[in-house]
Amino acid sequence: MQKQSEDAHLRQGEKRSPAELRTIFGLNLRKLAENFASIADLTRQLGINRTQFNRYLAGESFPRPDVLDRICRFFDIDARILLEPVDDIRLSQERSANGVLTDFLGLQSASVSEELFPTGFYRFARRSFINPDDFVTGLLHITRQGTQTSLRGYETTAAMRTQDLPTHPQTRVFGGLVFRQENGIAIFAARRNAMTSSFNYLTRVASFENNFWVGYVTRTVGEDAVGTRATRLVYDYLGTEFRSALQARRQAGFCKVDDLSPFQRRLLRPDEPFA
Repeated sequence: MQKQSEDAHLRQGEKRSPAELRTIFGLNLRKLAENFASIADLTRQLGINRTQFNRYLAGESFPRPDVLDRICRFFDIDARILLEPVDDIRLSQERSANGVLTDFLGLQSASVSEELFPTGFYRFARRSFINPDDFVTGLLHITRQGTQTSLRGYETTAAMRTQDLPTHPQTRVFGGLVFRQENGIAIFAARRNAMTSSFNYLTRVASFENNFWVGYVTRTVGEDAVGTRATRLVYDYLGTEFRSALQARRQAGFCKVDDLSPFQRRLLRPDEPFA
């Protein structure tokens, strides 16, 4: 009943006290923090003092404008985080993001079922775009809000350095949308404010635990760019528990073909050119 009363209070546009607004902000931050291993890990990535962040969570304090901007950019959400429940903000963003999918690809494309592509952590592996003798592995996370399925992960520090790019977490983070295709799924992803992006296409393959997807990834560069523009890609589902993804997180980065698992090597077919 209290939740219904609060919702009605917001809908009616009544004036809210600073304490009420701080409470909304704190609840929103708690919800946004759910996908992180710990508050300590989150504050480290945000570059915010842990004690001050706890005051935000408790509804005791508002952030300065520059800190609020950092939080909004990190979570890819707008400043309504101060005023509205985060689920309502995400719903409006979802409608906007899914508009092209539903208008041109059909309603079914925007709805990716758990059976088709489960929520949770995935390890990916592919050949390096820049150096064909190297391979890249990494960790990413799939989440859902309503009918929208989203991807989030981090470029490795080594990969950013190879491209002479900053290695700050806010620069390394990438995100994307997942949508359904007839025989699999497609993902459009990019780093925040990056001038290039990538397109992934994946289909599930038969395996012991039914947890592998294989396909390819392309990057949006011209023919004269250094390196390759498309290569095979493998996703390995690790489950929903963060501890199950810790090893993949520690091992993320560049490696050689012999460092890949036998099944990854089998799916990536490193000795066969990508056609």
